[in-house]
Amino acid sequence: MKAPLADRIRPSTLDEVVGQRHILGKGKALRNIMESGHIPNLIFYGPSGVGKTTVARMIAEKSGMRLHKLNGTTASTADIKAVVEELDTFAGMNGVLLYLDEIQYFNKRQQQTLLEFIENGQITLIASTTENPYFYVYNAILSRSTVFEFRAVEPADIVPAVQRGFAFLEGEKNTSITVEEGVYEHIARSCGGDVRKALNAVELCVLASPVTEGGIVVTMDIASQLAQRSAMRYDREGDEHYDIISAYQKSMRGSDPNAALHYLARLLEAGDLPSACRRLLVCASEDVGLAYPQILPIVKAAVDIALQVGLPEARIPLADAVVLVCQAPKSVAAHDAIDAAMADIRAGKSGPIPRQLQNKHFDGDEVENKGQFYQYPHAFPGHWVQQQYLPDALRDAVYYTPGDNKTEQSFAAYWKDIKK
Repeated sequence: MKAPLADRIRPSTLDEVVGQRHILGKGKALRNIMESGHIPNLIFYGPSGVGKTTVARMIAEKSGMRLHKLNGTTASTADIKAVVEELDTFAGMNGVLLYLDEIQYFNKRQQQTLLEFIENGQITLIASTTENPYFYVYNAILSRSTVFEFRAVEPADIVPAVQRGFAFLEGEKNTSITVEEGVYEHIARSCGGDVRKALNAVELCVLASPVTEGGIVVTMDIASQLAQRSAMRYDREGDEHYDIISAYQKSMRGSDPNAALHYLARLLEAGDLPSACRRLLVCASEDVGLAYPQILPIVKAAVDIALQVGLPEARIPLADAVVLVCQAPKSVAAHDAIDAAMADIRAGKSGPIPRQLQNKHFDGDEVENKGQFYQYPHAFPGHWVQQQYLPDALRDAVYYTPGDNKTEQSFAAYWKDIKK
C-alpha cells in the first residue's frame, strides 16, 4: 500500500519545511536548539498538518539517541514500560528519545509514569498535541518541557509545497501533468493552513483528472470539486471550536459586522447551527442588553426562524440578527449587576427576607409587631412608594448602575423624577 503523498515528499531539512518561520527561521529559538545538538524536552502544539511530526523526526534523526514512537490514541501503559525497560540495555546507552504524538490522549497516570525518567534525563520527550497543552498535559510534564506553538500555514507559503507535489507526481508517474492557471493558489487557499490536506488534494486532483495524449490535465473545475470544503478547520470539541465562537461573540461585542459575519459563516459552513444561535442569543442579552431592550425578542425570532428552516436558508435571519447586534448600542449594566448580586450570595451575604415581602399573612406569638405592612406601589402616585426590599444585611447594596446609553438614561431620569 502506497503512503500518502505528504509522507512520500516529507521535508528532510529545515529549509524545506513550509511556514513556521517564527520558530524555525534563521536565528529563531527552535532552530537554534536543533542546531545546538542538545535536545531538551519539547512539546509541539498546533493544528494538524503544519509540520510538528516532520520537525520531531528531524530532531530524532540528529540526536543519536534510541528513538521510540508512540501515539496517545493507541499506546498503553505497557508500551511506556517497554520503553523504560530499554534504558538499561546496550540499545539505550545513549539515552532514549520518545516521540509521543497526540499526548492529550494520555491520562494523568500514564503521563506520570514518564515523569521520573524525564526528570533524570534518561528519556527525552518530544510530544505533540493539537489541543492546548496547558489544559491537557500534566503540570509536572509541562514544567520540565519547552512549549512551541506551530501555526496554520499561510496560503502563500503552501503554494511551493503544492507545486512540489505536482512535480513529484509527474516524475513518479513518468508522465506530463499540466496544471491550469489558478489551481496552485486555489488548493493552497482551500486547505485551511494544513499542508498535509493540500498535498492530499494534489494527489486526488491527479487521480481524478483526465488523461490525454499529452498527459494529465488538472483543471480548476476538478480542483474546486476536490478542495471546496477543505478551508475550514473545525472540531466541535477542540480549541478551534472555542476560538471561533469566542471570536464570533467578541466581534459582535466590538461592533464589527464584517468580522462577526465571517465567523458566523465559519460556524455555518461547518454545520454548527446550534453554536451560532446560542452565542447570538447570549450576545444580545449580555452585550446589548438594556441599551436596546427590543433586541431580545427580535434576535429570538431570528433564531427561531433559523432553527425552523434549517441550513442553508438559516444563514439569512442569522445574518440579519448578527448585523443588528453589531450595530446596536451596548450596555453590560444588567450583566454586571447580576454578577455582583451573585457574588454577594456566594459570599454568604443574604439574611431573612423583609417581613413586608414574605408570602404569609400571619405572625407567630413571638412577633411583637404583628402585620405584613406591605405597601402596594400601584396605590401611590407614580406607581412607587418608599419601602425596604433588600434584606437588612444588604439594605444599602447597589448592584445596578444605569449605562450611559439613551434608553437607560431616560429610564433613570424618569425614576429620579418620580422618587425625588
